[in-house]
Amino acid sequence: MRLGLGWRLPDCKATPEAVFWGRRQFLEMTVAASVSVMPMPAMAELVAGASPPPAPRNSRYHLDQPLTEEKHVTSYNNFYEFNSGREHDPDASSLKIRPWTVVIDGLVEREECLGIDDLLGKVHVEERLYRHRCVEGWTMAVPWIGFPLKSLVEIAQPLGSAKFLRMESFLDPQMAPGQRQFWYPWPYVEALSISEAVNELAFLVTGAYGKPLPFQNGAPLRLALPWKYGFKSIKSIVRFTFTDKRPVTFWERQEPQAYGFWANVNPDVPHPRWSQAFERVLGTDERRPTRIWNGYGEFVADLYANLEGKHLFR
Repeated sequence: MRLGLGWRLPDCKATPEAVFWGRRQFLEMTVAASVSVMPMPAMAELVAGASPPPAPRNSRYHLDQPLTEEKHVTSYNNFYEFNSGREHDPDASSLKIRPWTVVIDGLVEREECLGIDDLLGKVHVEERLYRHRCVEGWTMAVPWIGFPLKSLVEIAQPLGSAKFLRMESFLDPQMAPGQRQFWYPWPYVEALSISEAVNELAFLVTGAYGKPLPFQNGAPLRLALPWKYGFKSIKSIVRFTFTDKRPVTFWERQEPQAYGFWANVNPDVPHPRWSQAFERVLGTDERRPTRIWNGYGEFVADLYANLEGKHLFR
């Protein structure tokens, strides 16, 4: 039996030589320029490499409503890894997003382990205006920045036997106090059928409002699925696994009668504890009728043509 060496890192987590020497040169320059007046936030972005270049807007995806003000999007959301509140900024300030490694494994031609910046170097980044509908009954419209999930699928080259894509968030209870709550099945897991994953709407998000994605919104990499309830849009992703078996997802494991695998938006299918017929527009007093597929039926309804017997709307 061959024993592993505890001190040995996998190749994908080793610092590349160019990065090592570049960091050393950067530190030397920083010391030499210690009297610089560069603001600390700007320095932090420089060190993290987090400031994205301008992303062109894809005009194919447009809204029939105003964008939600940024302050509402960044201060009203759930991030259970840190806390369960949503009336204020979820305190995700302890989230460390550099280094950040993304593993692609399972039924693929070749398993990969990519740094987030290496991954972003392989894809085309753009801005898309999307509606977002929470299962709790509120809605918002956001200018997300990112790239199609289909691009990651193409990088992965899944085998023909792969039927589902399982996605997993980080697991670090020391960093994320919410993960010390033993009654939740950490880490957060979500999944899609392969046909959903390669649909043009499925979008991996790295920013919003022309800026890097805030920690509380799922930095550095989250999912946006505008035709599904928001709990399907997993945050802070570290692993993509292609599999032939349908995964059991985080909320499905907790309460399957309320939070199923498919979770497509439908005003005629109520949550066990409330109606889904209407929705509240975040940041306003407006209350309006919910639209099936959240208004994206032209893009996604055909995905489910042969699945009439499934619980598609919970």
